[in-house]
Amino acid sequence: MLSQVRDLDLQLLRLFATVVESGGFSAAQGELGIGQSTISTQMAKLETRLGFRLCERGKAGFRLTPKGEQVLAATHRLFAALETFKGEAQGMADKLLGELRIGLSEALDTEVMQRVGAAIGRFRRRNQAVQIELLSAMPGELERRLLQDQLHLAIGYFAGNQAALDLQPLFVEEQRLYCGKAHVLFAERALSADAVVACDRVAHPYRYIDDAEPFLAAPSSARCEQVEGSLAFILSGAHIGYLPRHIAAPWLARGELRELLPEQFGYRVEFRLAQHRGRQPSEAQQAFVADLLAAFGEDG
Repeated sequence: MLSQVRDLDLQLLRLFATVVESGGFSAAQGELGIGQSTISTQMAKLETRLGFRLCERGKAGFRLTPKGEQVLAATHRLFAALETFKGEAQGMADKLLGELRIGLSEALDTEVMQRVGAAIGRFRRRNQAVQIELLSAMPGELERRLLQDQLHLAIGYFAGNQAALDLQPLFVEEQRLYCGKAHVLFAERALSADAVVACDRVAHPYRYIDDAEPFLAAPSSARCEQVEGSLAFILSGAHIGYLPRHIAAPWLARGELRELLPEQFGYRVEFRLAQHRGRQPSEAQQAFVADLLAAFGEDG
């Protein structure tokens, strides 16, 4: 009784199918490259494994038993399934599968988003069937989700104090200090650093580079991590605060914001690609990282 199918059984079934297709033991010798006695021995082994006769052979010629006919049909289905499996397995060998969850910092510049889009386009041109999910969040939330395996990758400004995260530089964002049209400094002709530092500023709860942002010791009664909230505080005229230059640009053009002493108070924030150091990246993740770095490496 055949309880498990082994490699030897597959070989015996192939021999059986060839014997039937050839019309008998004698006719199958040339196809199989072995003698009739060996074929007879192998067929006997298969019948022993199955526990019943597959064919009648003798003076009346070669013919299948009813069970032999059923085994032949089952053999054809088995080898067809094996060929299907082989084709699918070969296809999967070079195909990227699975899912990618990627976090993006909020309010990114249009050029940055174009490069992220270019990376996705590169990746989609690969041999892949990957589900990609994009999430926009603040850096503290991105860090938390990376550490809890809710994200595979994240692009943002990070404190660098999480040893579990691997960080790769991607681009730099310019930050400037601004006041709104209703602020007392807006019309001030001769700005002084002391006058600026004395103003109520918008504080950011997430400290990404401890010594990079000037103006850390100034008073603050406003607190916000999101760019939109910081902008609202600044436009109120009651606070000054930092904004990315690309966010402030249209408001500057309309005369609603003023840049405050950029040489003294401006600074740069490095945005980086983060992934968990202790997690083995999938092939899809490795490929997307390569495409992302290539997209941000274009034109320098």
